[in-house]
Amino acid sequence: MEQQKFSLRKRAGSFRFAFNGLSQFFRTQHNAIVHAVLTVAVLVLSVIVHLSATKWLFVLLVIGLVWMAELFNTAIEKLCDMVQPGLHPQIKFIKDVSAAAVLVAAIVALVTGCIIFIPELL
Repeated sequence: MEQQKFSLRKRAGSFRFAFNGLSQFFRTQHNAIVHAVLTVAVLVLSVIVHLSATKWLFVLLVIGLVWMAELFNTAIEKLCDMVQPGLHPQIKFIKDVSAAAVLVAAIVALVTGCIIFIPELL
């Protein structure tokens, strides 16, 4: 098996695909705007209360977790729609579990936010 040479052009192309995916996500998914508004609000609050570096890390990690879950959920739902248009019990299960992953990430983010921000605000 022949090893491919490293190509900066191909790596740049990979980034273009990723940014294109983000662009499509923001143009087509109403939840993206909700997440964006909440992300900005949390970041602003983090600046206002002067979070420590450690607390910033946790805030950024849970923000990233929620964004990743939502992006994966969107990709899984689109794939399901392509593979099986219409209603199908197994596709419903897959979509429900995928949405549950977003819910779990959001709950973890909420609890983390409460642990971090409640003492800061009191």
